[in-house]
Amino acid sequence: MPLHPEIAKVVASLPAPPPGPIDPAALRGAEEAMVPPLEERLPLHSVEDVTAQTPTGAVPVRIYTPVEAESYGVLVYFHGGAFFLGSLDTHDHVARSLAEATGLRVVSVGFRRAPEAAFPAGLEDCYGVVRWVAEQDERPGWDGRTLAIAGDSSGGTFVAAVAAMAHDVGFDRITHQVLFYPSLDFDFDVDRYPSLRENARGYGLETAGLKPFNAFYVDSGADPADPRVSPIKRDDLTGLPRALIITAEFDPLRDEGERYGERLRGAGVEVTVSRYAGANHGFVQNFPWIPEYHRAFDETADFLGAAR
Repeated sequence: MPLHPEIAKVVASLPAPPPGPIDPAALRGAEEAMVPPLEERLPLHSVEDVTAQTPTGAVPVRIYTPVEAESYGVLVYFHGGAFFLGSLDTHDHVARSLAEATGLRVVSVGFRRAPEAAFPAGLEDCYGVVRWVAEQDERPGWDGRTLAIAGDSSGGTFVAAVAAMAHDVGFDRITHQVLFYPSLDFDFDVDRYPSLRENARGYGLETAGLKPFNAFYVDSGADPADPRVSPIKRDDLTGLPRALIITAEFDPLRDEGERYGERLRGAGVEVTVSRYAGANHGFVQNFPWIPEYHRAFDETADFLGAAR
């Protein structure tokens, strides 16, 4: 099917990128300016900003509780934004929707971003918060059963990397991983996957923009050959948590997400790969008001086996 007409209208209205180098501060400011006021956000039982104490330092997190209970299954969420954009606020609506749909307590991670923080600072923050969730007695009140990790775009990179890091040290408490249109291969060769050419232009995220937008991360020390940066380059994928990988038909990154799913399945990991027709990169964040794309939250809930 063609690009969804509502998405097509938005994509057609996007201004051309300004000339010159990418300005992180300007782009961050533009993102934050679009965050709706608190009274317009999805209401939940509680939303609380706290600090997670991890081996690499204090990490701000936002805890979303859909209903009151003595203990909770927990989903730890890593926001997208090419490792230099995104925040607890810009992805607040995604975390709220995940909490509502899954019935789990969601812990959104305010990890350190490039270029101010060198690799692997952000990744270590994400991994540290997952360990913090599992090792705390009271907050965030994990019930010892479901401990899922989820992320969109570059947040999906962190999901795959955190799952592997946990496996490598014998930390086996992560039960599920959810990757929304993940970035998994930093090779930047436009011929490495067909979708990089098929969806190169005209769908929002463009293939030509992948290298400059990820340059802040790479220049901070993230080596594209390192499996923590390009998780698809990991040799052994056995023993990783069951996975849900959601891709978009008109996303340059579509094929690397689907190829990662094939590799996980070949390694004996239980995998669901779900391609959303007519969607582009970022649809979970940008177009959740379109019913067929809001379904991604319900599919996540079904995958997690959580009560809604």
